Amino acid sequence: MEGISEVAKSKQQLIIEEWNGSSSTKLFKTATIFASPSLSIHRSGSRFTHVWSRVLQAFVPEGFPGSVTPDYVPFQVWDSLQGLSTYIRTMLSTQALLSAIGVGEKSATVIGATFQWFLRDLTGMLGGVLFTFYQGSNLDSNAKMWRLVADLMNDLGMLMDLLSPLFPSAFAFVVCLGSLSRSFTGVASGATRAALTQHFALQNNAADISAKEGSQETMATMIGMALGMLLARITMGNPFAIWFSFLFLTMFHMYANYRAVRCLSLNSLNFQRSSILLQQFMETDQVLSPEQVSTMEHVLPMWTTSWISKDKLLHMRVELGVRVSSLGHQEM
Repeated sequence: MEGISEVAKSKQQLIIEEWNGSSSTKLFKTATIFASPSLSIHRSGSRFTHVWSRVLQAFVPEGFPGSVTPDYVPFQVWDSLQGLSTYIRTMLSTQALLSAIGVGEKSATVIGATFQWFLRDLTGMLGGVLFTFYQGSNLDSNAKMWRLVADLMNDLGMLMDLLSPLFPSAFAFVVCLGSLSRSFTGVASGATRAALTQHFALQNNAADISAKEGSQETMATMIGMALGMLLARITMGNPFAIWFSFLFLTMFHMYANYRAVRCLSLNSLNFQRSSILLQQFMETDQVLSPEQVSTMEHVLPMWTTSWISKDKLLHMRVELGVRVSSLGHQEM
């Protein structure tokens, strides 16, 4: 809110200062009004600074940076970069998908293209329901891993779309696989984003953070679509250029996602973070901070780290909720 407070008042001079902010954030002076001998207004800061602060309010939460955790900025930077690469690649994969369906060809029929698109969407919907059934309760506790897996599955879905023109006889099967991959992405990305938003919120401002994240994503989408259209036009009719651009952007997308989840220092405990905390305490009698635990945490799925000895990971040797009747004599 904006408030005007009277700072000094005398018979000779009247000075009024205008401050901007809210009760939960640091106030800053925006203008000073001198009413004697003549009325004059002195604005604090340049006009560019004032306009820039107004624009910035559409993309960062109120009270930034004090209203969010320190890992908010690096995560959002890498997340925006990976989103930008995604939207650029979307134009390439969509172009390939539409050509495979038959857009622009006289032999293509409307009902045939509609049925293929319906089958693709139906597969994705069913896949999303099944994924939620099997992994819905596991998304909050392993937000880092599933955030990374969600984007990797999105990369696989785009790859299927780009491959679809090369296999016309198996077109429906290929695009359904791609839709199935993206359905996992939609569920996992949305659920983990909610968990991360709660982590970033320091002043019960999760709704504000979520809204500003939407503005950031919209801006990245518009820039990515424009660059994607330009790239699609440049590479049109050149398969080598299309595949080189797609693979290069995919590798950058995977790298940016990995860096984004590596920036996170979650202060909640799951099996892995608990085991790291307990094991370090038993070995060194020290309690690690969330930042220290995050550097030791494995963000990749467990099947990708099978080379790590299970003896080093306490949470892989402990299984909670086991029935007593299922234990052997040696385990009792």
